[in-house]
Amino acid sequence: MEPEVRVRCLSLISVTLVALVVATAPTTAQGGLSDAGSTYGDLVALFEDWRQFEHPGLRDGAPDYTAEAMARQGRELRAYRARLTAIDPSGWPIEQQVDHHLVRAEMNGLDFNLRVMRPWARDPAFYQSVWTAQSDTPAHEGPTHHALVELWTYAFPLAPEAQDRLTNELNTIPPLLTQARGNLVGNARELWLSGIGNIRGQAATLEDLAQSTLDAGDTLKGAIEAALEATLALVDWLEAQAPSKRAPSGIGKENYTWYLRHVHLVPLSWQEEVGLLKRELDRAHASLALEEHRNRNLPPLEAISSPQEYDRRANEAVTKYLTFLEEADILPVRDYMDPALRAHIGRFAPVESRNFFQTAIHYEPMTLWTHFYHWFDLALMELEPHASPMRRGPLLYNIFDSRSEGLATGVEEMMMHAGLYDDNPRAREIVWIMLAQRAARGLGSLYVHANELTMKEARDFHVAWTPRGWMREDLDLLGFEQQLYLRQPGYGTSYISGKYLIERLLTERARQLGDDFTLSGFYADLDALGVIPVSLIRWQLTGKDDEIRALVDDESG
Repeated sequence: MEPEVRVRCLSLISVTLVALVVATAPTTAQGGLSDAGSTYGDLVALFEDWRQFEHPGLRDGAPDYTAEAMARQGRELRAYRARLTAIDPSGWPIEQQVDHHLVRAEMNGLDFNLRVMRPWARDPAFYQSVWTAQSDTPAHEGPTHHALVELWTYAFPLAPEAQDRLTNELNTIPPLLTQARGNLVGNARELWLSGIGNIRGQAATLEDLAQSTLDAGDTLKGAIEAALEATLALVDWLEAQAPSKRAPSGIGKENYTWYLRHVHLVPLSWQEEVGLLKRELDRAHASLALEEHRNRNLPPLEAISSPQEYDRRANEAVTKYLTFLEEADILPVRDYMDPALRAHIGRFAPVESRNFFQTAIHYEPMTLWTHFYHWFDLALMELEPHASPMRRGPLLYNIFDSRSEGLATGVEEMMMHAGLYDDNPRAREIVWIMLAQRAARGLGSLYVHANELTMKEARDFHVAWTPRGWMREDLDLLGFEQQLYLRQPGYGTSYISGKYLIERLLTERARQLGDDFTLSGFYADLDALGVIPVSLIRWQLTGKDDEIRALVDDESG
């Protein structure tokens, strides 16, 4: 019988959020400056206006990403940034100053998109509308447009109200894809070629949707047919244009560093991330060799071999993992953690079709259940929403990645060191294999952004440096990961760099608190502050603002 999972109160951080008394600050429709003073209420009002402004206007019922619209948004952004600059948070509590930096980072993100990334002009994958699965992070990884169709939110067969909603969402696809043919003027070859696959995938999804809605009304069927026709037409156009695309796709080292430091608030440079990931790749391979030597007289791990065994072992691993967290006083266990994990344990896959992570799961499910801290994050955001409006939902532009991916990756190794596999030492080998894989793919992405490797060369590096042949060229995961990291600077390295920043924060907190430090308190504090950049979490927990001050000084300089 599964153990009763009791709820623990989050440990209190040094300064808790005060109740938000939001005085609406007067603003202009263009985001102009207010005459009000610099209060937290002004910041909240600006944030609400900013989020509304960040959504583009409509053209023929679809978001407007035309050159004219984007140029206009760039001009109007200046007023919002000036309004933010006019708000002086220096006398506020730290948690409110942190929120000010979150708004600044998001505005920097739009600025960078308009100046450098321009996904609406360079990246055909930007125009993928239909998504079949929920991301395990607060928002979709990588740039997406503002009118997505999240099929995973629908229950089939569709009720009449759901048919109407889905019809309205699908109706945005034809005008958006017609617009795309005028917007996509970029010359980035690898973004172009890989993006064709996303649009082809959307066509296949729409074909499946048509088959699953045969009993639906004619209006929905017509919307699916029109969306499919527009998607196939875009595929044909993209393929016809492809031979003319010859430029590199990486944004370059200088741009990468600026984005890393001023959008994702990661206090590292391109070169520093290269050094960090090389070190972690070496450490993972060396540690794996030592682990294999230590375990040389033990029997090898036996992979799951049937659907029935998968269901049994996957569910037993959830119970065992949560029991470990509870009994070892590692992590405050909440009542929603059990269902959050069990809802995402997946199912049995044949050996020949297993991707890297499925291979790990089939040997020891807990090695991935530790990474599934993601689902704890999402449940917490839904069921215990943060008091701050800025932290209540997903940050834009994947600004959450150092905390989200860094903690999920860090917990894999932290739980190993804390004793999770003491009764199964061979499972420790998988942890090092996963670390090596993430370091290898992150290094590849760094060199692609520097235009020193092609995506194919990065994939080859990724395969070559992943132990035991677990990453294969013929599996879709390989291409998906390298494409994502090219589309979203900083994401491919965030698993390792975020892990490093969280480990460094754990070190600082342990030294700062001394005998009062506990792991359960540390994790509770991380959860309480929201899924925000680790540099800001560090400031709020330790009171040390040196990293943020350096980033601000670097930006202004």
